[in-house]
Amino acid sequence: MAPLSWRHHTLLQALLHRGPLSERDFHAVFAGVSGKDPATHQQLFNDTLLKINKDLAYLQFELRACINQYDGMVYYGVVNNIVDEESKLGTKYSVPQIAFYKGLIVIVDGSEDSQSRVPSSIKNFSLSQKENTLDELIRDRWLSYTSTGKIGLGTRSFLDLRSWFRGNDIPSCVVCNEACIKASSCLNEGCNVRIHEYCLKKKFSQRKASRACSSCGTEWPCQDGEADGDDDVNEPGEDQVSSANRSSRKKRKRVKAELVEENNNAGPSMEVPRRILRSAKAEAVEAAQEASSAGASQPDRGSKRRKK
Repeated sequence: MAPLSWRHHTLLQALLHRGPLSERDFHAVFAGVSGKDPATHQQLFNDTLLKINKDLAYLQFELRACINQYDGMVYYGVVNNIVDEESKLGTKYSVPQIAFYKGLIVIVDGSEDSQSRVPSSIKNFSLSQKENTLDELIRDRWLSYTSTGKIGLGTRSFLDLRSWFRGNDIPSCVVCNEACIKASSCLNEGCNVRIHEYCLKKKFSQRKASRACSSCGTEWPCQDGEADGDDDVNEPGEDQVSSANRSSRKKRKRVKAELVEENNNAGPSMEVPRRILRSAKAEAVEAAQEASSAGASQPDRGSKRRKK
């Protein structure tokens, strides 16, 4: 087998140095080193990743893609496929920090009824240490702030914990077969079908597509943005376009006026977001404390369910 070229090394170096990259950024790096656009040279792109992974397999590493379930975007990163005592030596996090992260994972995916106990080292972990660890986990993208200001899993968690999700009975999406951390459930309470929101939009993007649940036949409700792909079904006439443009201009003016009024009433623009982030951080630390005192760690395989 031919050795990896400088182009392969550059792609790996970009991921290792900069961390997980969005699909657009990773494609830009690939285009820079190969002179080819991955969108029009998909086979070359796939062959390049396959070549890299064949060499990385010897070291139990893998270059893989994942979808961040909170924003629906694709990311690429390099992950370790084996967990042993030797690989743990490579982490910069201490034992209490790792225990703190595991406790948050249990809370984030909704399994608060765990049977096992968190390592005792976390009990002597001070509040300031927990806050600093939370900041570090968010900065390193193991955790993230969601659009609602809550604490959620980060891109690196979605990349690295794929096998852990499957091994701990996290329900899978019936469309893509990946674990459902952020997903919609069938309206039928007796049905276990779950689908990611971005998978729902793709599945029901066509106006004539059946919205019946594949398991029980219950109708799925419409999601925001699902009708975006229907604009080309019936081409609008000239009068309709003109009317739509006028309506759009009026709507933009109204929204702009509302934003100005809201900004004047709210005061400094950064005050509210900071309060939201501080509140989310406090909730996460408090929840982790409750989990550690109650002995929450790994989820019970039989009773675990993802919260809506």
